[in-house]
Amino acid sequence: MTRDYQLFINGEFVPAVSGETFESINPYNQEVVACFARGKDADIDKAVKAARKAFEEGPWSRLSGQERCDYIINLADKISEKSKELLPFEVADSGSTFKKAKGDFWLAANQLKYFGHLATTTKFEEILEDLSKPGVSKNYLLREPIGVCGQIIPWNFPLMMAIWKLGPALAAGCTVVLKPAEETPLSAMELAKLIQEVGFPPGVVNIVTGYGEEAGAALVAHPNVDKVAFTGSTEIGRHIMSEAACNMKRVTLECGGKSANIILEDADPDIAIDGSLYAAFFHGGQCCTAGSRLLIPASQKEQWVEQLVERARQIQLGNPMDKNTDLGPLVSQKQLNRVLSYIEKGKSEGAKLLLGGQKPSSEGLEKGFFVEPTIFGEVNNKMTIAQEEIFGPVLSIIPYQTEAEAVQIANDSIYGLAGGVWGRDTERAFAMAKQLRTGTVWVNEYHLISEKAPFGGYKQSGIGREMGPESLYEYTETKHIYVDELGSREKKFWYDTLIKPSSYSATTS
Repeated sequence: MTRDYQLFINGEFVPAVSGETFESINPYNQEVVACFARGKDADIDKAVKAARKAFEEGPWSRLSGQERCDYIINLADKISEKSKELLPFEVADSGSTFKKAKGDFWLAANQLKYFGHLATTTKFEEILEDLSKPGVSKNYLLREPIGVCGQIIPWNFPLMMAIWKLGPALAAGCTVVLKPAEETPLSAMELAKLIQEVGFPPGVVNIVTGYGEEAGAALVAHPNVDKVAFTGSTEIGRHIMSEAACNMKRVTLECGGKSANIILEDADPDIAIDGSLYAAFFHGGQCCTAGSRLLIPASQKEQWVEQLVERARQIQLGNPMDKNTDLGPLVSQKQLNRVLSYIEKGKSEGAKLLLGGQKPSSEGLEKGFFVEPTIFGEVNNKMTIAQEEIFGPVLSIIPYQTEAEAVQIANDSIYGLAGGVWGRDTERAFAMAKQLRTGTVWVNEYHLISEKAPFGGYKQSGIGREMGPESLYEYTETKHIYVDELGSREKKFWYDTLIKPSSYSATTS
């Protein structure tokens, strides 16, 4: 039976003002998963007003850090408690494999707990020392919640992206209007049920489902939204920056990537081969940090290519609910068409197709939005498949002559989100990692992200950082308060410069 979901506004589930709905489709079999209210500008306006009232009049921004922490931890516990029940929904809605979705739920709960504790460990008020001589003044640094935050998340990690956005905003004392991706809104709406069960004050979290060009655009443009946090394509990120400039909204943007993954001559093949395939093909390459450009030493090209292709043949496509499946479908027909078009572009520009490149026709896969794991050789870094984010299981192998050239190739991109270096000599690998113009670099590892460490990109991969203490700071305004301790007009440094004694006489009554 298809599930029906309404919008979550001011603590209640309500239909869209227009009464319209839309459906989400299972990317494995194209069956309807659920029906959702189609939020538009009128619904966004209601949600923003609820969030504004909750921020200005409600208790949230004035609660202690410990009180906010308690709400957030309770929500994390609810996610853990309900994970087995909700995991099949996430798989059906997004095409995530069972293995990936199980990990996502565990990570989401733990990450949310970290954000909750940030509400208690962050210094929202502290004394600034040595700004003046003793007895002249006291100076305070305050970190105050920024206000109403519009948050727009993508479809590749539906639950985790919601947590990445909600966690630090709530810990800081902000109120939120969240817009999940139209392809995968189910997890966010199940999360809304848990938020209601925990008893968050009305208006603190509002979730509006709908299309990006309708609900998303209205959220970005709304004059009473103080900050927009977005994860998605660089193209949309640029548009959000432009819209936010109209009233100086704060923004954090986690955008595209075209990450370079570099194998050094001394790399351990047992680790580097599987690690590089994991870097490229995890979640079907639908990951902004995907190591989709693999740089290998030209002197060792044949041996690396042979091993990579042979190992990639063993990747198992199948039903995402099957625990043996390595690679599930892409999220939609639109994304399938996009990836296949890039594969054709690669072939037309002279790259050599070494593996895959097609939609599989095997029994059980014919209805799904699958693309075979695809590897291109003979790629140069100027080709489209080496420069543009594909967001699919497509790996481009690029040979390099020297390590200096490898760094140059890696940095020759408009993006700078992530990267990897593989080598037995970790000092040598670390030295190369320091030269990469990117926000995260893994050495002999890939895709590991800690909630305690900042995550974000250089260049057109984004602005600001998520995770770690920095993520909470992104949701605060910084205020300096100067408190005079002199207590005497005659002791003011400006007494003889601005106002002369002869022209001013203080009187008392």
